[in-house]
Amino acid sequence: MEERQVSLRREGATAFVTLSNAGRLNAMTRGMWRQLRAVFDGIAEAPDEGLRCVVMRGEGGAFCAGGDISEYPSFRFGEATLREFHESDVWGALQAVLDCPLPVVAQIEGACMGAGIEIASCCDIRLAGASARFGAPIAKLGFPMAPREAALVHGAIGDVLARDMLLAAGVHGAQRLYDAGFLLQVLPDNEVAAAVLAHAQRIASLAPQAARLHKRTFAMLRAGAPATQALLATAYDYADSAEHREGIDAFLAKRTPNF
Repeated sequence: MEERQVSLRREGATAFVTLSNAGRLNAMTRGMWRQLRAVFDGIAEAPDEGLRCVVMRGEGGAFCAGGDISEYPSFRFGEATLREFHESDVWGALQAVLDCPLPVVAQIEGACMGAGIEIASCCDIRLAGASARFGAPIAKLGFPMAPREAALVHGAIGDVLARDMLLAAGVHGAQRLYDAGFLLQVLPDNEVAAAVLAHAQRIASLAPQAARLHKRTFAMLRAGAPATQALLATAYDYADSAEHREGIDAFLAKRTPNF
């Protein structure tokens, strides 16, 4: 049986997805990519109405240091196996995170490199510790970032940093990523976990239907203009929903809404 290195644990309305690869700063193995996909597919396919937010984090003070290079000789030198790795294992997992119907908050501590910055780029909101480091220095290993993965990171961190990370193996601190708009907050390292939990709890207190519809809109923006018309056909189906009525009624009555 494959060792479980991507775990899912629920606390109240928040699910915590934790990456764990001891001694390797949570570097992603092929098995971990498949497990990550399975975890997020499970969230999407069997929605729990009481679950309202997902926190993505790494174990032991690191987010994810990249891919587990010890595995690379077993598949990277054949075109077919390399394609399968990137287009099935890696992109399958990243797409599952992108498609998550719940808001996903990244708790970034320590190393956030390569695979780590790809996973973080799939999250909706990112908070990081002041000592976190970001990059994708794979040019040192003699290969490029796969096209869809590069497009994902480029869209999240911006052109200047993406080019430096990929062309010059640049590694940057949290403040630089905050200035680029990638991070919502940079916090003292010992405050990150509490701040992420508070943010997740804030999200969980709001209307879950609104969050899911916003996630659908963000997915449309990623897909580009052709998706707009399809979304407009159902964009206002929530009009007579209980949550919509509760939010408006609570505001008018000057009380806290019960979602």
